[in-house]
Amino acid sequence: MNKKYFTVGPTELFPEIADMYAAAAAEGFFSVSHRSKEFEEILEATVNSVTTLLDVPEDFYVFFLSSATECMERIIENTVEKKSFHFINGYFAQRFFDIASLLKKEPAFVKTDFGTGFDFQITNIPDDTELICVTHNETSTGVALPLEGIYKIKKQHPDKLVAVDIVTSVPYYSMDFTFIDIAFFSVQKGFGLPPGLGIMFVRKSVLEKSKSMQTKGFNIGTYNNFIKLAANADKHQTTMTPNIPAIYLLGKISDLILERGVETMRTETEKKANLIYNFFDKHDTIKPFVKDAELRSKTTIVLETELEIQKVLEKIDYNGFVLSKGYGEYKDKHIRIGNFPVHRQEDVSNLIYLFRKF
Repeated sequence: MNKKYFTVGPTELFPEIADMYAAAAAEGFFSVSHRSKEFEEILEATVNSVTTLLDVPEDFYVFFLSSATECMERIIENTVEKKSFHFINGYFAQRFFDIASLLKKEPAFVKTDFGTGFDFQITNIPDDTELICVTHNETSTGVALPLEGIYKIKKQHPDKLVAVDIVTSVPYYSMDFTFIDIAFFSVQKGFGLPPGLGIMFVRKSVLEKSKSMQTKGFNIGTYNNFIKLAANADKHQTTMTPNIPAIYLLGKISDLILERGVETMRTETEKKANLIYNFFDKHDTIKPFVKDAELRSKTTIVLETELEIQKVLEKIDYNGFVLSKGYGEYKDKHIRIGNFPVHRQEDVSNLIYLFRKF
């Protein structure tokens, strides 16, 4: 049986990927040198496609790394001498904080109960903060913070850098990069691609902080520091041999979504999310974990239940659907459902029908 992966990442692959990959392999695209003209053309095409899709301004660099976790590490290394500030409401926001601690910085934080949001108006961010880190769509809890709240942070602290984890946000959520200095994601979620590629958008002016830190003798990394990444990006190259197939496919999938229509994709995502939430709001034994409807993610839906999670997932799997368990302490308490552009409304309806048995 061909199973449908409604996992939160890696997730279902776009079916068009097989033909895209085969055609590119036949053309020899995946054997070219990363210093060749052919690769530069692939990279430039992908940058143009993904920045068009996500409406990223021209004053941003696009860096290609191995994962979103690596992006977190590079961001801290290149922008924080001592002080970062973190909004923590889930395990991936916690990871950003932990990385800052492991890199011997002095991170501060505000933490809220998982499944809830923040009052950005009253949060006291220390004056000596250099970088503010926010996870927009927390994959572990299913909370999507109001974007206006994140933008207010930059409006209130224009002298500080703001980095936003958009790993499971894009391409559904539309970001206003006017109020964001750095953003990053990985391709195995909203873009329905195999894992192994992290993408980071960095405002070009951020490089001044990296250069200043380097001059002062701070360790900003080696091959993948911002300065070297930017120098290579200017030439449509990467610092080292990258995941060329993933870069190529990211461009093609971005083109595919653009061709089908961005607003169409967003409307379909909302319809699917509404189907899921409306069903489980009325379910007897399985309920949405996030109680505030305004904070419920449209792309990563988290459910809680006292039923035995493993047995529920096994029955769903037997009927051809694969879902994600909860994360961390919620491993045996939550079910997580991915709702990305690759997922079809017909399959969502069939998945929901299976839960009538519980």
